[in-house]
Amino acid sequence: MLRKSENAVSFKAGMLAIGVHVFLLVALFLSINWQTTHTVSIAEVELWDSLPTASKPQPVPEPVIAPEPKPEPKHEPVVEKPVEPQPEPKAEIVIKKEVKPKPVEKPKTDALATLKKELMLEEQQKEKTAQAEKSKNDLAKLQQELLGENSNKDSAKSSASAGEIDKYKAQIQRKIQQNVNKSLCGDGKPELTFEISLSPDGQLQGSPKLMKSSNINACDDAVDRAILQSQPLPLPADVNLRSQFRNLTLKFSPNGN
Repeated sequence: MLRKSENAVSFKAGMLAIGVHVFLLVALFLSINWQTTHTVSIAEVELWDSLPTASKPQPVPEPVIAPEPKPEPKHEPVVEKPVEPQPEPKAEIVIKKEVKPKPVEKPKTDALATLKKELMLEEQQKEKTAQAEKSKNDLAKLQQELLGENSNKDSAKSSASAGEIDKYKAQIQRKIQQNVNKSLCGDGKPELTFEISLSPDGQLQGSPKLMKSSNINACDDAVDRAILQSQPLPLPADVNLRSQFRNLTLKFSPNGN
């Protein structure tokens, strides 16, 4: 613990120190202010060992004069003039009249000649049409006559051919019938049917085909053998008729006619 007397001494010493510092700060401030207001000029002295020699005066360069800047052109504001409304153009209606060409009047003599010529052409056309129609009718009539003649010829020829075919069929059946052993067919009247195919020389093509049996096997076999034994069978001399004998159906009655 400090004594009261020591405390008083230390307090005074502290106050004295503070006062000294304040005084120094004020003096420093005043000196700085005084230097700024009163400038001190200091002369510089250069010492030379010897006097400098006189040098030739050097030419002074001419000053370069810069060109004066040109004044920029002033742009005056453009004042737009008000646009006056223009009147709308009126539509012009132009009506053009069609100009019809006037008919050229032909002389009366030319008209009469043209009329006569047209009448002559019309009469010639009628005559040609009539002749064509007549020719057409005559041709149709001639065709009908030819068809009639041909049909008559064909009918006559067909009737003659049919008679010739029937004639040779009967001859073929008669020849085969003569070669049948009738004793194998019994006492009754058996009937049977064979189908045969002939070549143009009257020979059989293939075997005879039994289409209807007599219900007697021995009789059927007897007729089959008789067909084979009767070769060559009789055929007409006309080559065109021989084609009708390519396939024949023959009926037999061994015990009858």
